[in-house]
This record gives sequence, C-alpha cells and structure tokens, in this order.
Amino acid sequence: MAGTSRPTTVSTKLQRIAELARTAPTMVLTTLAHHVDVEFIREAYRRTRKGGATGVDGRTAAEYARNLEENLQGLHERFMAGTYRAPPVRRVHIPKGDGSKTRPIGIPTFEDKVLQRAVHMVLEAVYEQDFLDCSHGFRRGRKPHDALGVLRTALMDFGGGWVLEADISGFFDRLTHRHLREFLDQRVRDGVLRRTVDKWLKAGVWEDGVVKISDTGSPQGGVISPLLANVYLHEVLDKWFEFEIKPRLEGRATLVRYADDFVIVFSSERDARRVWDVLPKRFGKYSLDLHPEKSGLRSFGRPPRDQRGGRGPGTFGFLGFTHYWARSRKGAWVVKQKTDCSRLARALRAVNTWCRVHRHRPVAEQARGLAAKIRGHCGYYGITGNSVALGAYAYRLRRIWRKWLDRRSHKTRMNWKKFNRLLERYPLPAPVAVHSSLRRSEGVSLRSRMR
Repeated sequence: MAGTSRPTTVSTKLQRIAELARTAPTMVLTTLAHHVDVEFIREAYRRTRKGGATGVDGRTAAEYARNLEENLQGLHERFMAGTYRAPPVRRVHIPKGDGSKTRPIGIPTFEDKVLQRAVHMVLEAVYEQDFLDCSHGFRRGRKPHDALGVLRTALMDFGGGWVLEADISGFFDRLTHRHLREFLDQRVRDGVLRRTVDKWLKAGVWEDGVVKISDTGSPQGGVISPLLANVYLHEVLDKWFEFEIKPRLEGRATLVRYADDFVIVFSSERDARRVWDVLPKRFGKYSLDLHPEKSGLRSFGRPPRDQRGGRGPGTFGFLGFTHYWARSRKGAWVVKQKTDCSRLARALRAVNTWCRVHRHRPVAEQARGLAAKIRGHCGYYGITGNSVALGAYAYRLRRIWRKWLDRRSHKTRMNWKKFNRLLERYPLPAPVAVHSSLRRSEGVSLRSRMR
C-alpha cells in the first residue's frame, strides 16, 4: 500500500549490514548510507516515541505528522545531500537520587529524533556484532536483570571474592569527541553517517536562552547518545579488560557493565588490587574519572559454614540492588539481592508526593494510579529473594495513601476500619516477583508440556 512502512524490507537491510559486520570483524565499513532510503526513514519514524517533550523548535510529533510524507522526504534529501543542520538540544534538569542533585537531560527536536533513530539503526546493526557479552546497557534484548543474573552467578562461582564497584563521574558530559571519532574510525567511515554524527556532537546545548558548544560530551536524552557511549566504553574498558587484563590475571575475573556503571568480580585479592591501581590511569588517558564516593574495592567472600547468624559481613550496590550473603532455606550461604534502601526511600517519597497532589481526585482513579505504581515497581525490583522489600513497599504505599485520604476533609476521617473497607472495594495488587527464577522455570516447564 502506498505510504505504508514496510518493516520487513528494512529488517532485511539491517540483517545484511549485521551479516557483513559479523563475517568481516576487522573491516572498516565505508558504504552504509545508501541503505537509508525514505522507507528506512519512515520505519525510523514509526520506532520513534511520539509522546516525548519537544525540542528547541517546540514542534510536537502530531504537528510533524500533518505533512508526514513531505517531511520524511525532505529529511531524507537533506541527510543524503549533507545539508541537514542539527539543532541544539534543549537541556532540562531532573531530580537525581534524594532530590538534592539534578541530572541534565538533552531533548532533541522531533525530526532530529527520527534521523537519530535511523542512524542508530544502522550503527546498531554493525556494533552489536562487536560489543562483548560483558556489556548490557542500552542494547536490544538485554535488560538490567540480565546483568544482575550474570553478576550473581559469578559471585556464587567465585565464592564471593573481591568486588571492584565503579561509577564514572559525569561520563556523558566528559567523553571527548576526538577519542570518539578515533573509535568510530576503526569500524565505520561512511561519509554521510559520520558527518551527521559530527553535526550532533557539534550542535551544542540550549539552556537559558544560550547555546553552549563543547568538544566533550554527548547529552543524555538523545537517541544516538547511548550507542555512542557504548562504543566509547567498548574501547576504553570492555576490550581492554577482556583482551589485555584478563590474560595477565592469576585467578578468575568477570566484568559486568551497564552503561557507565560497572562491577568487576575477582577470585584473587592480588588481581583486584592490581586492577584497582591501574584503572584510574586507564580512564584518565581518555579524560574520564571514577566517582570517589561510588567507586571502591571491597572484600565479599563467602562466610564460613560454621558462622552463626543469617547474614554475611559485607554488602555492595549495583543497579539499585544491595548484594549480600545470607542463608538459603536449606541453610547454605547464597548471594541475595534486595532493593537498595535509598531507592526504596526514593520510591516512597514519589508515592507520598503523588498521593498529596492527587488526594482530591476520585478514589477509583487514585486506586488505578497506585496499582500502576505497584506493578511498575515490581516490574523492576521483582526478583527472586526480594519479597521482603517488595512487601515493605506495598505496605508503606497503603499507609501513605490512607494518610492523605484522611487529610482530604476535616469533617470525615479515614481511620483504618474505613480504609480496609475501601481496599475491599478498590483492591490494590499484591507485590509479585515478576522476574522470579521459579516463575521462569514454571513457564519453561509449561511450554515444554504444550509441545
């Protein structure tokens, strides 16, 4: 049908690019832009989220769609001719952590998002063949829970060992364009694609009516930024550790990276200290620093069998979870993962704010909103062994809701008896370990019986 996207054709193009990159891992690819035709741009538009905030031009997705075919045709022509002008990204600041700090986010224009998505699709097909298994962040088909599973498996296999936890200070603002271009040169030198990426790097950031241009950084919030960040750390960390460091170690080691957060588990203390000593120098070579408060080396060995008590001595955090040793139901020492206390407190503060703002809305509407919050919380933190923290979240959420319902009116109070009757009429979902290993095994068993 005319004017209709044909994702199968685009998919075939991406498969061909991926096959070429996979079969020729050392080849520098110089002709890729010809795959990006109007149909490809149309598919990129289909994949672009339509409900996001607007960029510096204030143009919404709905406004762009009014003359969609004309806009997509014009975008493709400017892209191929090299006349596309990348607009600066609009910078906003969102609360970070406990709210005392903010995180800068860059918001591109909608048209820029579409073109970034198209270029991202091409580069992703190439670099997914190169990226190593230790990298999990912002990759298709990989989730934080995959990284957490790999980390827990390594800790159990090593009997704990030594853990190097690291966070790169201001990574997205500090990666240097010069080094990024050098890394891209090793794999992609297509003139059209590379000129477009350079335009995004040079576009600058619009904030408080002023455009600021820098030779460092790739603003968070752009479609292309996570991929460029992965390319950067693929060269700076992943390849360096896997191919230069690991062969020189005495014991075993596993790197688990999610975006700019990573953990390395060592079976040998000597190996851990040697890598900890050289890691800042490696990062400094590429203008990066480790966060002094969020990075460190700690012992995380399995407690002795005869140790009394149900908890081991050491803990560390990764991806919002605290990792610790505890007794299993059978009495063996195992690594468990629970919601980090700061993350739980942050989630409950958000619930408190929501209930305060919406306390005068219809109760049924509030119940639907809080049910969605419980499901969303469990969608991330619902892992095996985290039932206590999940239950604490649901319990505290109910208490917060009752508190704000009680403050809706000075005439009628919402005591616990009334509140429990209200919950019978508007029940909230029970917390569920969505990513439970038991649920996964039951699903596999059920599918095998259905065959």
